Amino acid sequence: MAANYWESTQRKFWQFTKDELAAIRQRLDDEDPNLVQMFPLPQLRHLNIYFNQQINRLGKRLGVRQQAMATAQVYVKRFYTRTPIRQTNPYLVITTALYLACKMEECPQHIRLLTQEARSLWPSDLHGHDSTRVGECEFSLISEMQSQLIVHQPYRTLLSVQDDFSLTHEEMSLAWCIINDHYMTDLPLLHPPHIIALTAVLLALVLRPSGASQAGAGANPAGTGSAAGAATSAAAGGIAMAATALAQAQAQAQARAAAAGSGYGSQGSQPQQQFSQGGSQQQAEPSSQLAAEPKKATDPRLAKVQRFAGWLADSNIDIEAMVDCTQELISFYECHEQYNDKHTREQISRFIKARNLDK
Repeated sequence: MAANYWESTQRKFWQFTKDELAAIRQRLDDEDPNLVQMFPLPQLRHLNIYFNQQINRLGKRLGVRQQAMATAQVYVKRFYTRTPIRQTNPYLVITTALYLACKMEECPQHIRLLTQEARSLWPSDLHGHDSTRVGECEFSLISEMQSQLIVHQPYRTLLSVQDDFSLTHEEMSLAWCIINDHYMTDLPLLHPPHIIALTAVLLALVLRPSGASQAGAGANPAGTGSAAGAATSAAAGGIAMAATALAQAQAQAQARAAAAGSGYGSQGSQPQQQFSQGGSQQQAEPSSQLAAEPKKATDPRLAKVQRFAGWLADSNIDIEAMVDCTQELISFYECHEQYNDKHTREQISRFIKARNLDK
């Protein structure tokens, strides 16, 4: 079960459409509209950015691997599709999610040490909490997630395609950062991990900075950097190139499907499943290489993007899902520029203290 995303509880129970996710959150708000009105919160994207930063701060203090921190972020997202945020202490939920994720990712942390670090990190919001409260919250998380704790991450797919697309260290570093960033969006609840990984590869190719790679990131489980800087500096040209590549891939796939007179372009078929589990479908490369050949001598980066687009066209990857992922990530980077950490922190602390959730 753990090795097969297509049979996993993640795909069966924790993948939603945007409309389904919006309806779930609206139902939670409708449970107590007075509470929602009394304690307004920042927009969801800003909350996600703040939670991501706090998990990373706590994880770095304890030397936690990136994959465990990523799993903790998914747990927080899942939990808050079942429980209204204003009825919880988010700092306790973050602490517990990281504790549980470390156990699931086989890098366990002692509950007392983790609680001590959390209280020193957020002294005014967790001063009345001890390891017993973390244990109680752990039971709540497991219960709300119905013991469905295995999370499939995009990092595995990214590493598996590095050689297939001849990705440089800088491209891998940027793609890794983009995967880190997607946990600050709803994408982990909307699309399969291999779609996220391939979108990260495409964006890394078109947004790749000309200078050194992003600080603090790397193609390894310790990289926790963000790609926001590269996305901002190269946004206009990169977005246009990514859109062109995806449109090209989609047009080629539709043309082949029409020529074959079959449902070649349908989603969710066996070839796509094989790729998501680590397969690379290298048979797609020759035609893609030929398509990109004329540009290689003058623009190596464009040639690599075209080769990637050709590979997509020859595969059964859901290109429409990649388009949606690309738009969501670009929109997130634009939103990130307006993020106000102090304002977000104050609004969270306000309802925590007013409702005595810090004791």
